Amino acid sequence: MVRVLAALFAAVFAVSAVPVLAQDLKSPELARQMVQLLAEKKLDAIAAADSGTPETYAAALYLSGTQLLVVSAKYAAPALLDDRLAKKQYRDAYVDLTSSAVAGTRVLVMDTFGDGLVAKPRGNTPADSIERDTGSVSFDGEPKKAKLSEAAYAKLFDEAETAYAHMLQLLIAKLKSGS
Repeated sequence: MVRVLAALFAAVFAVSAVPVLAQDLKSPELARQMVQLLAEKKLDAIAAADSGTPETYAAALYLSGTQLLVVSAKYAAPALLDDRLAKKQYRDAYVDLTSSAVAGTRVLVMDTFGDGLVAKPRGNTPADSIERDTGSVSFDGEPKKAKLSEAAYAKLFDEAETAYAHMLQLLIAKLKSGS
């Protein structure tokens, strides 16, 4: 049964990757909200603790009109990061998470234009990508270039979309809380 479903998904995805993936995307709306809230609060960075996972944090850096960089990771010195959050040193928290995360826990999403993840960019638009300690994937719509099957590319995109949506939800909640 699992093989049948996997084959069916791969066949549908091979026919048209963007429409299949576009149906359940949450990150475009969440990224739009995030960028809007950052602009309203005149911030270029935000960070928050992930209450569902101990010692894990998310942080974002917005390069206005260019890129939204969002990272999530465990941090070995949570008291230090908690202090940065209390002092609203969000950019410093972002730098700490991107450079000093616990090995094997860092996920960095590079959202070109801050408009949510796109499985296949239009025209010559730069691709969104995700970077983990195990490697990176550029969502350029060309899985064969990365030596991936269509199904593997779709799975990686879905995993990235889910992780990114979670990070954005945490950060939006922080922005809305005003703390």
